[in-house]
This record gives sequence, structure tokens and C-alpha cells, in this order.
Amino acid sequence: MAKKRTKSKSKKTTATAKKKVSFKPSKQNKIIFGSLLIVLSIALFFSFMSFYFTWQEDQSMLSQFADRNAEASNLLNKFGANVSHFFMYKGFGLASFVFPFLLAVTGLYLFLGLNGKRLISKWIWGLVGVIWGSVALGFFAADFPLLGGLIGYEMNDFLQDYTGKIGVFLILIFVLMVILVQLFNFTPEGFANFFKKQKQKIKSDFNEEPSTKTKETPVEDEEESLILTTEDTAPEKVETYTHKKDIPPLDEAGLDVNIPEEEESDIALKVEETPVEEEETDAKAAKLVEDFGEFDPKLELGNYKFPTLDLLEAHGASGGITINQEELEENKNRIVSTLKNYKIGIAQIKATIGPTVTLYEIVPEAGIRISKIKNLEDDIALSLAALGIRIIAPIPGKGTVGIEVPNKNATIVSMRSVIASNKFQKAEMELPIAFGKTISNETFVVDLAKMPHMLMAGATGQGKSVGLNAVITSLLYKKHPAEVKFILVDPKKVELTLYNKIERHFLAKLPDSEEAIITDNTKVINTLNSLCIEMDNRYELLKSAMVRNVKEYNTKFKARKLNPNDGHKFLPYIVLVIDEFADLIMTAGKEVETPIARLAQLARAIGIHLIIATQRPSVNVITGIIKANFPARIAFRVTSKIDSRTILDAQGADQLIGRGDMLYTQGNDVTRLQCAFVDTPEVAKITDYIGSQRAYPEAHLLPEYVGEESGTSLDNDIADRDAMFRDAAEVIVTAQQGSASLIQRKLKLGYNRAGRIIDQLEAAGIVGPFEGSKARQVLVPDMYSLEQLLENEAK
Repeated sequence: MAKKRTKSKSKKTTATAKKKVSFKPSKQNKIIFGSLLIVLSIALFFSFMSFYFTWQEDQSMLSQFADRNAEASNLLNKFGANVSHFFMYKGFGLASFVFPFLLAVTGLYLFLGLNGKRLISKWIWGLVGVIWGSVALGFFAADFPLLGGLIGYEMNDFLQDYTGKIGVFLILIFVLMVILVQLFNFTPEGFANFFKKQKQKIKSDFNEEPSTKTKETPVEDEEESLILTTEDTAPEKVETYTHKKDIPPLDEAGLDVNIPEEEESDIALKVEETPVEEEETDAKAAKLVEDFGEFDPKLELGNYKFPTLDLLEAHGASGGITINQEELEENKNRIVSTLKNYKIGIAQIKATIGPTVTLYEIVPEAGIRISKIKNLEDDIALSLAALGIRIIAPIPGKGTVGIEVPNKNATIVSMRSVIASNKFQKAEMELPIAFGKTISNETFVVDLAKMPHMLMAGATGQGKSVGLNAVITSLLYKKHPAEVKFILVDPKKVELTLYNKIERHFLAKLPDSEEAIITDNTKVINTLNSLCIEMDNRYELLKSAMVRNVKEYNTKFKARKLNPNDGHKFLPYIVLVIDEFADLIMTAGKEVETPIARLAQLARAIGIHLIIATQRPSVNVITGIIKANFPARIAFRVTSKIDSRTILDAQGADQLIGRGDMLYTQGNDVTRLQCAFVDTPEVAKITDYIGSQRAYPEAHLLPEYVGEESGTSLDNDIADRDAMFRDAAEVIVTAQQGSASLIQRKLKLGYNRAGRIIDQLEAAGIVGPFEGSKARQVLVPDMYSLEQLLENEAK
């Protein structure tokens, strides 16, 4: 008995021991742990997303995790900066986004109390996907190590050492095939069947669309009805069909089934009416193109010759940049020795020689803080005895630190060398602009149509006016007079006067103005408001043509798909150039600011682009609304870091050396350029060459703008009223909206005539006075009141 008791006791103790060892979390614990994993996955996702925007700024914060005063730019501060650096830089790069997904799925399984057996396979395949994605990004984006991470880069490098690039590519294809087969049951037959089904579906939809609309039954029912009419041997199918369509007995089924088919053929004809009309209009356009060819806006000036390269002078050395080997070695040794004095070791150094500046790329030894090098800007400038040192730490897209040192003998970049380059000559852009050359001596060409507006700023005498001339010269060398028009605003009255010679070729102006180049501030206000009217008119044309931008509109117009009798016409690009914008704001203020803000926000799609030059775009000169719509910024040399931040939202413009040395940004990286030099005599030669050729009868006319000062008290003579006065009054009163554009559209009148009728309506007391951008108030409530008013006037 005693033995049995001891045995039973031992069994109990082992059972209790087993119970103690096995751990089964409660439902509450699962919910808590699941919530923790979901929150952690969200935190990882946002820190990973933020990493690609803030990793440069957070480099110096990685070793300061314990310092409470230090702050990182990552959305999750120091935690986000360190975790994302570990996963994205030292880990798997973009493929690391799989980890937040896996954590979120695991958290949901625990939170909802689901069976977690499938989680293991999800984690295994998730890790396989992470490794494959990291290696693939390391292979295809080797120049961007942040995309594939350190692991992807090193694994790809390791595999290439043994199998080469082709071998790595084949391995990636094989692993991708394994993933597709195992996870998505991929088979060649399934792949072929999928495309067959899609093909059959498209074919059946095309053939059976009318019948589906009349019967309102799926495709399968249509097939059954076809079988029934041809074979007539499926009683079950007849029953189901008669049940759906309420068709009486079997012996009449065949007759009743044929009746809807006749109805279907009638409906098919009705449905096809609209496409036939569209096909007819397309056929008409194709016939017109076949007979007359596409519309050519250049035909009126068909013999126009573009300016030749010999009008420009080759300033500076014709053979390009001269390399001074002694200067390079001397600067290199001084940079290395200066950094060694502060215990900063250099693993590698490389020099890239530009026309004005030489870029020294250094790779610091492991463990060196980038911020430490950045803080030595003044010390390096002192050792080199240079005018201004600019340190880029790190260079975007490279694992190096850049030190820009001005050359002792700067090379002038001539406009001729830039215009003659293949990059500019073969540029397939709407409005190509060649600014100059980069540090690596490459021609820098951008598209004004994609900017879409540009802000140019810098201290007096640093090259703003030369930059404006370079922009205009680039467009004159590339575009025909029919394709682009300039509106030039020059408060200084001396910078842009040379372009008067090409007034009838390239310039646009108000109908009643004598000179195309605007120097009077009051005329600037009228021109800007007129440009807003032009913008609204163009949007109406785009709306009626059912296109989204001016490029699509002009393509459609050239293909003769738009009727000129409906008001359609070829729309040239309009470039508004304003020199010394600050002077305009000081004298005109809000009257200039409002139309500029409207144009900056809306004018991109309809081909109106703004280029504004000013000394310092402070808040009182360029407001936040205007500045937000000028993503393309150019900064010439300024005197302080505050001015640099005001222009570029970044430092560096205070370290430029002047004479055309500039920084360009379009919202991402800052690029240092040497602006191409075009002298006044060269501009005079170009304008003389263009001006001597056959021109249009007059400059491109903008819509007439009637300002607030235009008096209407003298327009109340009934005898002098327009013949369409009564019709216009009825339109205005019916619509209860007083605007010239409404009269234009409804009565098909020109803007000038519609403006005069509006003035007469104001004098007659039918509409109220001018209220800026708002429509005029209609003072007559209904047609009866209008009849009474007109009868009283006649008496």
C-alpha cells in the first residue's frame, strides 16, 4: 500500500511539474501582447518612412541616444533614427518594410485569438522575401546602397565574386520562381489559361453587350439561350429560362426566345449611334490631315531662321578647363593635414575639377562623425586661404563628404559652349533652359515647363540679370516665334530694353500699349490682370476640348480635331519675366500680389510660366502663398546665412564666390553651377539677327483689361449703345451674373466688345461697379423689371 501511495504521489508531482513548465498565455495577455506588436509595427513603419527624408540630418545623432537634450529629425525621434538606421542602412534597406507587416499580422492573430499555426510559414516566407528583395535591390541599384541596405549590398558583392553579375541575376530569377510557385501556385498552364480567359471575356463582351442590356442576365444565360434556339434539345434549360423571363409553356418557348433577339438587334443599333458619330468626327479629322496635313503654327513665318552660334563669343579658354596639378596637390595636402590636426583620419580622397570650383570628395575613416567635419568649415578655409569653402556632408547618393574649394583661376563658362553642347541641342523638352555647367563640367539643362515657375535671388551685382539673359537666350535659340511669347517687366528700364527689336516676333503686350517691355508700374498691374483673363480664357478652351494641359490641347489642335470656328486656336507658351520684383511690391503692393498669386497657383497647366528675380525674397516681398508655388529656386551670392535660408531653405549661398556662381534647387538636392555668361553685345547681335527677319504684323496681343479707374458716366447715351445691348442685358439678368466672359460665351462676341457692353450696362444701372476678381452685382432682379427700366429710358 505504501508503495502504491508513493507511486501515486510521484505521478502527481510529475503532473504538477509538467503543468508548471507548460506556459499558455491567457486571453488578456494575448490581447495586450498583440496590441504591443501592432503599435510596434506602426512605429517601425513611420520611422522607416521618415528615414529616407531625415537620414542625413540624423547621422550625427546616432551615437547620442543617452543624451536627453539631443533631438533627431525622425518622426519617432532618437528611437526612430537608431532603429531605422539599423534596419534600413545596416540591414536590408527597403525590404525591411516587410518586418512591420509581419509584426502587424502576428499582433492581429494574437489580438483576435486566431490559430497561429500559419504564422510560422508567414515568417519564413517573409524572411525569404526580405533577403531576396535586399539582394535584388543591391543588384539593380548598386549605386544607391540605402535601397538595398548593407546586407543586400554585401551579399550581392559576395555572390558576384563567385558567380558574376549574370550568375546573381539567374539566382534571383530562380528564387523568384520558387516564391511564385510555392506562395501563388504559379504554373505555366495557369498563366496561359488566365490570358485565354481574359481574351475570351473581352471577345464575348464585345459581341454580346447589347443582348446583356436587354435581357439583364449573365453571360452564362445568354449562352444557354443560344443553345436552346439552335439545338432545341435541353428541356431543363428551357425551364430555367422561362422561369427567369416569365415565358409560357414549352411548345411556345422557341418562338418566345426569338422575340427578344429581334429586340436586341434594334437596341444594338441605338447603342451604336454615339460611337458612329465619334468615328465620323475622327474620320473627318483624319481626312483633313490627309488632304492638308497637320496644322503647322510655324507656317506664317515659314522662312524664319534660328540664331546661329557665331553670334555668341567663346569667352575664356576654348579648350575647356585647364588643370593646375600643383594647386590640386597643395589643396589636397592642406585638407588632409588640417583634418589630421583634429584627429580626423581620411581613408580616400578624390578631386573633381569644375570651371569655378573643385570638389574634393573624402571618405573618412570608420567611427568619424560627419558633424565634426562640418564644423571645421572655417578652419579648412583658413588653411587653404580660400574665398569661401562649402562642405556637403554627406553628398546625396554617395558615401562621401564633399569639400568645394574655389579655383585660383576661374574659367568663364560662355553661353556659346552651353548652347553648342549635345545635351542642349538634343534636349526633348518643351521649354529647355541651359543655365551653365556643373562642378563636373557637364552642361546643366532643365525644362521650364516642368518647374513650373522660377525664383531667382541674390545680392546686387552677383549675376541675376546675366542669368535672366541666359534663360531668354536659351529659349530664343530653341523655340520658334509661334511657340513661345515673352512678357518682360523691367522696373530698372535698362536691363531688358534690347529685346524691343524682337517685339513682333517673341513679345506679348496689351492692345493699347506703345512699348512691349513694361517699365511703368501701373501698366504692370494691368498686364498681370490681363494675363489672369488670358489664363481663364485658356482654361475655358481646355475644358471645351476635354484636355488637361496646353500640350495635349495643341496636339489635338494640330491634328485638326478642334474647330477654329468654335474659338479654338493654337496656344503658345507665355513666359513672364520680372526683374527687381521687390520694387514692384514696394510701389504697387497688393495690386501686384493678387494676380501673381493666382498665376503662380493656376497657370501651370495652360502654359503660362513665371520667372521672378529679386534681391532677397523676404516675407514682405514674396508671401508664403507665392513662394510655395516657386519650387525652382536659384541663389546667387548673398551676404548672410539668413538670406541663404530665405531663398533656398538651406545654407550655402553665403559661401559662393560671385560672378555667376550659383546654387539651383527644385525642391530636393541643391546643385552648384557656374552660370553661362552672355554679354550685352551678344544679346544685341541675337536680337538684331531675329529682328531683321520677316515678323508678324504686331506683337502678340493679350486680352484687354478695363481697370477700376475707367469711367462709365459718359457711356449713357442710348444712341451710342451697342446693337447687342438688349440681348446682353437679358443674358445678364437671366443668369444673375455680371461678367464680360459670360456675354462673350453666350453671344459669341470678342472681349473688347463685351467689355464695352458691360460698361454700358453699368451706366444704365443694370450691373454694379467693378469689384476686382469678383463678378459684378446684377441690380435688376428679373426680366419684368428689366423691361420696365428699358421702357422708362426710351421715354
